[in-house]
Amino acid sequence: MYLYRLGDMADKKAALKRLGVESGGIAIMAKKMELLYFYIKDLKTPAANILKQDALSIGAELAVPGGVITCEKPSYDCILIGTRKHMEILSRKELAQPFGLKEVAKALQSFLRQRSYPLQIMGVINANEDSFYSGSRFSGADAAARIEQMIEEGADIIDIGAVSSRPGALPVDPQEELARIKPICDLIASEQLHERVTFSIDSYTPEVIAYALQSGFGLVNDITGASDERVIELARKHDARLCIMHMQGTPQTMQQNPHYEDVMVEVDRFFEERIAKCEALGLKRGQLILDVGIGFGKTLEHNLTLIKNLRHFTRFGCEVLIGASRKSMIDKIIPTPTEQRLPGTLSLHLKAVENGANIVRCHDVAEHKQALAVWEALR
Repeated sequence: MYLYRLGDMADKKAALKRLGVESGGIAIMAKKMELLYFYIKDLKTPAANILKQDALSIGAELAVPGGVITCEKPSYDCILIGTRKHMEILSRKELAQPFGLKEVAKALQSFLRQRSYPLQIMGVINANEDSFYSGSRFSGADAAARIEQMIEEGADIIDIGAVSSRPGALPVDPQEELARIKPICDLIASEQLHERVTFSIDSYTPEVIAYALQSGFGLVNDITGASDERVIELARKHDARLCIMHMQGTPQTMQQNPHYEDVMVEVDRFFEERIAKCEALGLKRGQLILDVGIGFGKTLEHNLTLIKNLRHFTRFGCEVLIGASRKSMIDKIIPTPTEQRLPGTLSLHLKAVENGANIVRCHDVAEHKQALAVWEALR
């Protein structure tokens, strides 16, 4: 006899099947093998006591501060701990309980219904001369060659923009933005490159987005998070996907002392409101992609918190994009010039994918293709 401890298993059902477990028991056992943690903010004290007892009764746990049992405060933050099976039971049981536990139950059910999406790599091309990373700047024939290279390296999506959104970047006149992007759009249309890969337009300018979508682009990457209804309408009209990014402020102001009471709660509420807006204007939820906006109005701690807890945002049933490629948060962890931030980028992106992201926006396609292939093999 020999015993060894197993690491994390991404596909628990497959592991049980290889072991020879009867098919009827695989689904039951797999739910008992996945341990989940939920942070519950401002839970009413009576609800915390009820949930604590209900969790303990089935073998789960609710971590609460001292003082809950004596009701010293009207509400508390708590951490709910249990297997997927435990959460399924609690999500049904708490529907009949008062003090806001019905809402807790519904939130748990939304997490348990999460769907999975295929992993995709989004390469970045900038048709402007002031993007923060010089290695992403291409125009004319150079852009055409770079597109071909990214396709060969395994990009699923190529994101093309003509306006820098780095901190402090100045706005660009719409006609100037269109003039920069138009030659690349014309090339994509004439060569029918959109039949080989999905193209994304990185813009929030309706005129530019319209031209790109007419040229065969299939995705709109909007850093203003669908704030302009005309952008939503264009995505609906062309049956395109729309990426909603969160940003506090504007590129000119976003890094001037960004502040949140709770960055997770505020970004979550932002997505909830914008998704509702898009659906009301005719976009389907399956067309939407969510981007928490790493570096867009966030401190290092905000960025780390969002990446560590990224799986939370899969509750909306949308694809989740991560874009931390070569960003300054790496320099804040360990001082590193932009040109040398690929290792840090890979670390951030692999953790984000592990935590629920399925689209990785990056400058280095081949390196990400290799890293993600090895990561998937390890799972």
